[in-house]
Amino acid sequence: MKQAKILYKNILAGILTENDEGYEFHYLPEYLANDTSKPVSLTMPLRAESFTSPVLFPFFDGLIPEGWLLDVAIRNTDISILDRMSLLLLCCKDCIGAVSVEPLERKGVQDV
Repeated sequence: MKQAKILYKNILAGILTENDEGYEFHYLPEYLANDTSKPVSLTMPLRAESFTSPVLFPFFDGLIPEGWLLDVAIRNTDISILDRMSLLLLCCKDCIGAVSVEPLERKGVQDV
């Protein structure tokens, strides 16, 4: 299981999880409680219920670079082009725009 912190303008907005069923994104309660909070995407409006999908949500997949920049990332790591979550975690910490993605550190657990 891989997890990522999703930040909106450097404020922790939610958690994205890849699991055996696919992907899940949920906003954090404290982010939803703030009156000035904005959705990370128009396709993911603010709500307490989780969003689920068998494939990586198009909004997050769209953050992954394309072309020569993606080639550089793949060439310098052992990540497959099909491993979209790993590419998202590797390449999207400092994206253009308001949303950024950071690995969620889990104490005592390592992804294999």
